[in-house]
Amino acid sequence: MSVELHPTELGFRRPFTREVTEVLKLANPNDAPVAFKVKTTAPKQYCVRPNSGMIPPNGEVEVQVLLQAMKEEPPLDAKCRDKFLVQTVLTSADQDPNVTTLWQTVEKTAKNTIQEKKIRVNFLPAGGATPNGTSSHEEQPPAYSSPSPQFDSPAPRSSIGGVSTAESARTSMANAADATGLTSAATTIANAVPTSNQELQEQLATARAQIKKLSEQVQDPQFRQRKVQEASEKVQTVVQQSHESGVPLQIVAGLCLLSFLIAYLFF
Repeated sequence: MSVELHPTELGFRRPFTREVTEVLKLANPNDAPVAFKVKTTAPKQYCVRPNSGMIPPNGEVEVQVLLQAMKEEPPLDAKCRDKFLVQTVLTSADQDPNVTTLWQTVEKTAKNTIQEKKIRVNFLPAGGATPNGTSSHEEQPPAYSSPSPQFDSPAPRSSIGGVSTAESARTSMANAADATGLTSAATTIANAVPTSNQELQEQLATARAQIKKLSEQVQDPQFRQRKVQEASEKVQTVVQQSHESGVPLQIVAGLCLLSFLIAYLFF
């Protein structure tokens, strides 16, 4: 005879953004010890302790089933498709007490002696209300797997001061890039600024010499005459082009006068 399960279905009440624990009792009505093993279709979502073990003759074992905290609350009308499978097999006092070894031997040599019972999982609303619209047909569940025997929640990312390691690395890289850019700019400015009084005097002397040279060229009559001559040649060229293209003489004369005035005043 197989073990008795209580309750026959597991119901977890909202909210699911925190861990929710239910207790499953396995009763052995036999005069011989029974080995059991618990599997689920969602091994990453549940933790079971113990997920395997021995039930003494006419004894009982409590199994804690923990639904791990979800990131977001599922909709109120969401149907839970998770299921548990409890496998049991009769043993004797002279068999290997190691449960893992015992199950390996049974699955290889006496698999037909394993008895199974399925347990449905229901999402219940908060408080004492009962869910509405229970499904009347069985859906094909995914394969069963053994859940974790420990109640360890997924390990959070390591953080420093509330910032994750990955974010800290990105921030450090950005700061390093900014520091590199500032260092390069500072180096350019430092190279442009005179580092001594002698270097400053040399730069001032060079600037004064350039200004003096430009002033002499502007005041030099020969320089002015050369610029006027260049303007006259340009005017002759414009006149010749105007004759060829048929431009009125008045416009050409105006352009010539304007060119002489510009050459005289600015050169």
